[in-house]
Amino acid sequence: MAGAADRRPVVVGVDPDPGRRMALAWAADEAVRRRVPLRPVHVEGVPTRGTREPDVPSSWEQWNDTLHRAGKQVLDDAVDFVTARCPDAVVDPLLAEGDPVWVLREQSRDATSVVLGSRHLNRTREVFGSAAVALPVAAHAHCPVVVVPEPEHVTQEPAYFVVGVDGSERSAVAVDLAFEEAALRGAQLRALYVWQPGPLRIFDEYAAQQECRRLLSETVAGRRARYPEVDLRHELLTGHPVRALADASAHALGLVVGTRGHGGFTGMMLGSVSQGLLRHARCPVLVVPSPPA
Repeated sequence: MAGAADRRPVVVGVDPDPGRRMALAWAADEAVRRRVPLRPVHVEGVPTRGTREPDVPSSWEQWNDTLHRAGKQVLDDAVDFVTARCPDAVVDPLLAEGDPVWVLREQSRDATSVVLGSRHLNRTREVFGSAAVALPVAAHAHCPVVVVPEPEHVTQEPAYFVVGVDGSERSAVAVDLAFEEAALRGAQLRALYVWQPGPLRIFDEYAAQQECRRLLSETVAGRRARYPEVDLRHELLTGHPVRALADASAHALGLVVGTRGHGGFTGMMLGSVSQGLLRHARCPVLVVPSPPA
């Protein structure tokens, strides 16, 4: 994620529902902390066959004008919310047209992060709901994607972040971001390695767990030297990664995970661990893309 001197914006997808402002609030606070612009993005739709709204004009031009005016109002309301919350924020709103997933993925090319809201829905409703945007954006974005749940969750004092570690280079990138986020907020950091026993009983489970502890310690060692102000706690947990990380982060400021890895997360990519956490975590989930090959 960008440093304070980098002016790449924090991009946030704006929900047209004025009652759903958690993602916008998170993004505004993050932009101010990092001293970068905030870019609220609202994506207009396009006319579709089968529309039955009684007030929809018949002509394409009138329909586009209606969409544009409605979209501009959504952005104006979002800017007003941000200005009231963070008077020092630099806001650069964008009204776009097309597919929200494509627009946000393109915006991620030059962004510090992309922030999206999420509602905890069942699997059927997720196909047509907010997760239909959050999941593909998180899978293919060029920067970290933050998915902020509605409604607001309850944090715990002292404040802390959680990061999932598995010893891979990909999870090391997630650890970098987790240290950075914890330092920005003066929060603790819990680095967790989740060891999941296989279907066959390991003869020497103690040795296997010691190897996990070694990988965990090596992964966080260099980062701890760069961020001496961060109070680091590292732990080895046993169980399923999704359940263990979701439970551990119940009252966290955020949960940081990579898009894929190995070790304790063998064979799991965004469609399993990260996707499961986007569904079940009750705190913001920060999904960090794999570094370029």
